[in-house]
Order: sequence, then C-alpha cells, then structure tokens
Amino acid sequence: MPRRFEDPRGVFCETYSKRALSAMGIEVEFVQDNHSISIERNVVRGLHFQIPPFAQDKLIRVARGSAFDVVVDLRRASPTFGKHVATVLSADNWRQLLVPAGFAHGFCTLEPNTEVLYKVSRFYSPQHDRGVFWNDPDLGIGWPVAAEDALLSDKDLQYPRLRDLRDLF
Repeated sequence: MPRRFEDPRGVFCETYSKRALSAMGIEVEFVQDNHSISIERNVVRGLHFQIPPFAQDKLIRVARGSAFDVVVDLRRASPTFGKHVATVLSADNWRQLLVPAGFAHGFCTLEPNTEVLYKVSRFYSPQHDRGVFWNDPDLGIGWPVAAEDALLSDKDLQYPRLRDLRDLF
C-alpha cells in the first residue's frame, strides 16, 4: 500500500515508484496507463489478458469507489495453474495489486461510479487480446454478484472456459 501524507490541505501519495518495486525484487517497465469508469454497481470486466509477445504486467488501483478484484494463474506449468486470488481494492483502502504477465485479471464494481486505474507493461494489441469466462465454475471464484445481475460486455460473455484455452504461457 502506498504511503499517504496527510495534512489540513488534503493528501499526497506516490502511487508508483520504480525504486520501491525494484526494492521488492519486481522489475517491470510500464508503457501505458488505463482508466476505467463503471457507472453502475455490479459491472464485471474480465477476465482479461494478452498473449505473448504482448503479455502484460499490470499494476491496479481504485481511485474512486471499490471493486472486487480477481487474478487467475494461466501458466499451465505452474503449481497454481487455474487458481485465483481475490481482494477488494478501494479508494478508501489505497491497496494496489500487481498482476504479472501470464495471469488473467478482472473485477466487479461494488459501488456506482467506480474508477479503476492500471499501468501496463505492454501496449494494447487487439490481435493478442484474450479472456477467460468470468464465471467459469472450474475457477470457483466467489463473485459478489449473481450471474443474472452482472453487467458485462458482449465480448466478455463470449470468452471460453479455462479448460478450453490452449497453452498460452
């Protein structure tokens, strides 16, 4: 969690520091910042990833509102293949989440007007853009929204289940 400096004027925070990540053994060079605004609660975006050579590391944070954030390991040779981690990122808790290349990422907004910011290490490439079905029962993700109440793009509704993906990483 980034350090916050508060005084009567407000708050200052360094939200990204290459030096701080390097001190944790994380060497990543970000090339693009993305900003998503979801008007409604229960908007689900994901589970998204890009395949090599455009696979992306992502640094995720929420600037307004809150989101249930999920990361799924897609590396077939990994002992955690198909496993996920989930956490709540919010404007209040100031947490950030690093999503390494080889992992799918998605989130569900918990409040209206939620803004998610993320840095990525490779530029967006439509030809390399992929996804996994958000509610794949094999993943066992405890989404905070019922399937019938989730607001998704048509594209996100068409993604395959994990077991139907070929080995990508």
